[in-house]
Amino acid sequence: MGRGRQKAKQTKVARELKYFSPSTDYDALQQELGTHDRRPSMPVEDTDAGRDDDEYDEYADWASNGRHH
Repeated sequence: MGRGRQKAKQTKVARELKYFSPSTDYDALQQELGTHDRRPSMPVEDTDAGRDDDEYDEYADWASNGRHH
């Protein structure tokens, strides 16, 4: 008998969460997160650096010959 009441409460809470849209204080959020309007100063790493192109060429040759059964 308690399951129906429990499900009704869960449905009510879910509905409130779905349709509740509080106003967001973006300035306070920015302060809390400690973010600023600036670009990162660290360079982005090149993921292909040090890649052995010969290894990939051998695979391309193998794949094009049809020996991949």
